[in-house]
Amino acid sequence: MIRTRLEPSTKQMQLNKKLSARQSKMLRFIEAFLEDNPSPPTVRDIQKACGISSTSVVDYNLKLLQKGRYIKRHPEVARGIELLNEDGEVASFLPKIPFWGYISAGEPALGPGGDGSPQTEPIETIEIPRHFNKNGKQLYALRVKGQSMIDALIDDGDIILIDPTPTIQDGDMVVAWLKLEQETTLKRIYREGRVIRLQPENSNMQPIFAKASNVETMGTVVGVIRTM
Repeated sequence: MIRTRLEPSTKQMQLNKKLSARQSKMLRFIEAFLEDNPSPPTVRDIQKACGISSTSVVDYNLKLLQKGRYIKRHPEVARGIELLNEDGEVASFLPKIPFWGYISAGEPALGPGGDGSPQTEPIETIEIPRHFNKNGKQLYALRVKGQSMIDALIDDGDIILIDPTPTIQDGDMVVAWLKLEQETTLKRIYREGRVIRLQPENSNMQPIFAKASNVETMGTVVGVIRTM
């Protein structure tokens, strides 16, 4: 699993503020819980995990942690605990992956960097829902331009998540690199002898045929983050 640690970590924060052993244990548990779960722990979760005698004792210490700006609480919500970073902002525990730019879902276009060659460094990192990468693969992200994959429910502006695996099967949706043209495109791939068919998922568009020696795959699509 890709994990995003607190920046700075709670351990670093503890150097500047005094916490009791119980409060430190509670804070470490909340942090660990958020790394492995989509929602925060309940008061009873904290009580059980930290061996505390009652929920009222947990509540008392949570109030002190909130006063010290370690956490933010929403008392009306059962799982209403948020960890704060040193700037007092809510810390994120969603996995982050590199975002490499744009991919054409239509006619092939320049590579993700837009300069006729593959991007060599990511533009930034983006957060993704944890369930997209339960196996901890080294995914990367691209934003789609065009509607050639619309029948596969991938629209212009959507973000696709790519597993850069070298193992490609016929019918996989891939990022295809056309070497001679120095262009990329998002299509389903089919091997037909010495020819590769790059098939759109749009009934109004025709497939692209290229020599197998001219096509390199840069990974398969494993997830889509849709935009409105």
